Amino acid sequence: MEKVLSPSPWPSVQIHRGPPAVYQLMPKKEMIGTLTRVTVGEKDETKLNKTILLVGETGAGKSTLINALFNYAVGVKFEDEVWFHIVKDEKRSQTESQTSDVIVYQIFGFEGQTLPFSLTIIDTPGFGDTRSQEKDKVVSQRLIDLFQSDDGVHELHAVGLVMKASENRLSDRMKYVFDSVMSLFGKGLEKNIVALVTHSDGGTPENVLQALKAANIKCSKDENNHPVHFLFNNQQNKQRNTERDQRRLKDFWDFTDEEMGCLRDFLKKMKPQSLIKTMEVLNERIRLTACIQNLQERIKETELKKNKLTNIIKLYNEHKEEMRKNENFTIKYSEVYKDKEPVKSGWHGAMYEGTMICNDCEENCHLGCTNAWTPKQCKIFKKSHCTVCRNKCHRDCHSKVTWKYVTKTRIVQDTNHDMKAKYNFSKENFEKTSGPLDVLKSEMTKLTTELSLLLDEAYDSVIKLEQIALKVDSLVTFDNLGFLIKKMKENGDEEKVKVLEKLKIKIKSVDHNST
Repeated sequence: MEKVLSPSPWPSVQIHRGPPAVYQLMPKKEMIGTLTRVTVGEKDETKLNKTILLVGETGAGKSTLINALFNYAVGVKFEDEVWFHIVKDEKRSQTESQTSDVIVYQIFGFEGQTLPFSLTIIDTPGFGDTRSQEKDKVVSQRLIDLFQSDDGVHELHAVGLVMKASENRLSDRMKYVFDSVMSLFGKGLEKNIVALVTHSDGGTPENVLQALKAANIKCSKDENNHPVHFLFNNQQNKQRNTERDQRRLKDFWDFTDEEMGCLRDFLKKMKPQSLIKTMEVLNERIRLTACIQNLQERIKETELKKNKLTNIIKLYNEHKEEMRKNENFTIKYSEVYKDKEPVKSGWHGAMYEGTMICNDCEENCHLGCTNAWTPKQCKIFKKSHCTVCRNKCHRDCHSKVTWKYVTKTRIVQDTNHDMKAKYNFSKENFEKTSGPLDVLKSEMTKLTTELSLLLDEAYDSVIKLEQIALKVDSLVTFDNLGFLIKKMKENGDEEKVKVLEKLKIKIKSVDHNST
């Protein structure tokens, strides 16, 4: 293949005269579900392809790095005095990330130029920008869409953690960035994770390496047990107006070019990591979160029913004689019932946010569901049955709606006659027993047993996540860990509490080391 020279051999717009002349490419764009795919060249199925996922905080320099990877892949040299932008240079306000969504860049047709393979780059938006964590959760869902799509990405060769050379610690937001994405992957991917250091002067990035170590970032290690890292300068497209500019920028170009070669060699030897395990982790996290949310609601319902039972017992004891003599004697108590409330609903790409509910159990099975149009697509179902609702109903009993069930109480009053009719007690049986209390107690026993089983299910999900997830100690995964520990204690599961407490200590330790 011939050397790339100016003017641009692809559809483009010149945005700087140079040197170097800078061209904004106008590549082919198409949608993969909710994602954008940008392609230069034609794919050859007989040629090897390598895929790298880039993760970084807003402003880390991912867009510039992607442009540098493209120019290296197509064989641009310093002497060509040309530079290409494959990433669209969008004009945004300072409060927004320049990259607004997950974008897949595919570079085909240059195998043998500087790379022995074609290159696929997955660019994640600037996690942790000022648009709130809700936007970050959408990014994770976009990656899930990409990994699940028949036309998406099903294996990774590397994950690049993009950081500035000046970073001497991981901020809370930056750690949130890494944890959010790393929690998606199975443990087998650890050796494929590397640091890509931008704005580098070519020296060893001591600050970055120490920051990664202090934050306990799981990644590939070199022979000195340091995080594997590659250095890049971000000045390849700077204008060369003087001889001094030429000399200085040539030096920066050369060391970046050398580091690109090192990254190339790393990718050459890396075996692809299948994303099957990733999907297993993601689906288990969805089920775990849904399980705990459902558990919280059912415990609230149980406690309200216990209060109701306690109140009725008190009333019976206080008015036993009056009730025995007067069929129309009235008692008042708080009745527990289900109501419906609208939920925050909006579009997340091709999906809308809603609640997956069980119509038979009248329960919320998946609050904030954004990964399914219908129950058939939702990950809370296994073998067509729900893993969340109390009766594990078939998915046909479920619907996705824009509201949720809420448990409420209201004051009602019943006569002695009403109570007997409600619980189908004969007069003889009613007088021999405590009336409806025995029925209520029986219901409470059954419900308590169900809650114990649900606690066990939630615990089992946590343990499975620990076994398979790369970042199971992420705060994203354990927002509700304290709640689970509390309820396990109330249930008397001391051994399981000890296991969960150890995980809690681990989380605190990781957070302490990163500050």
